[in-house]
Amino acid sequence: MLQIVIVILVISFALYTLLGGADFGAGIVETFRGSKGEKAVSKAMAPVWEANHVGLILAIVIIFTGFPRVYSTISLYLHIPLMIVLIGIVMRGSSFIFRFYDTDDKTFHKYFSVLFKISSFITPVFLGIIFGAMLLGRINLNNRGSFYERFIMPWFNLFCLSVGFFIASLFAYVAATFLVGETAKTPEQKKYIYLSKIFLFFTFALGIFVVLTAEQECHHLFYGFFKSSLSIAAFIIVVVLVPVIFYLYNHTNIFYLRAVIGAQVILIILGWFAIHFPVLVYEKSGDNLTFFNTAASDATLYQLLIALFVGLLLIVPSFYFLFKIFKRTGPIKPDSIT
Repeated sequence: MLQIVIVILVISFALYTLLGGADFGAGIVETFRGSKGEKAVSKAMAPVWEANHVGLILAIVIIFTGFPRVYSTISLYLHIPLMIVLIGIVMRGSSFIFRFYDTDDKTFHKYFSVLFKISSFITPVFLGIIFGAMLLGRINLNNRGSFYERFIMPWFNLFCLSVGFFIASLFAYVAATFLVGETAKTPEQKKYIYLSKIFLFFTFALGIFVVLTAEQECHHLFYGFFKSSLSIAAFIIVVVLVPVIFYLYNHTNIFYLRAVIGAQVILIILGWFAIHFPVLVYEKSGDNLTFFNTAASDATLYQLLIALFVGLLLIVPSFYFLFKIFKRTGPIKPDSIT
């Protein structure tokens, strides 16, 4: 029963990385494309942007219900970056709605666009910072120390910041690839292919930087990586898929391109998961929070599974029809983004 909950949790994170990542990454990509990027991003995101956050909501519900001690620990010791993430999500959604649907005033439109881009970058960075703080092991559960030691030191460091930039780059990579399929075969599509390649390079470079900063902080990712055959296999496949992706860039097949990059992102998540399993939060004294020592009672997990299966029966068909209806019109034509 616990194993099924863990699998659904991993799937929800993967879903959010792909769909929510494309959402946030679109704001980062838009920064490099100006007004053309704004029109392409707005038309691509408008029908589905809110639904893309279902993965995050699902993950929060699972952690809150199935692993309450983990939820309370993150909410307490990482409340500052968590609050910044929540503010960023609200700011980004509000600015997108106001600039797309509400105002024709150029001044306010400009302000909303700037806010959209800033929040699209800040939010994934602090999501990564939270993730990095869960792994680094500076959280002290004995409630001793100053405010800085308890609530700032666990996340305010180079390792967590490097994870944040890695997540932002990964999201931008997913978004740029998604936008390749949202624009017709024009020079505009080539721009997004170029940006996708750039963010692919930065994602790999930042991934190396994350490992190096982890070693500096005595969090030995190399050791964990070589202990996990799943992580090694995932990394090898991720690297092997790079030339496949470059081939698909030159022989643009949108379905296969998205499928391959989706597989690549999921393998990255599985690789990270395998390195740290079963630990969810590393604690300073070694009293780590794992899936097993923080799981709720069997009765609670049973009720959670019932709710998850009922929810999935509603969510999966709804997602299918949403994308079928609103994304069936095909790529954006050249004259609609000029």
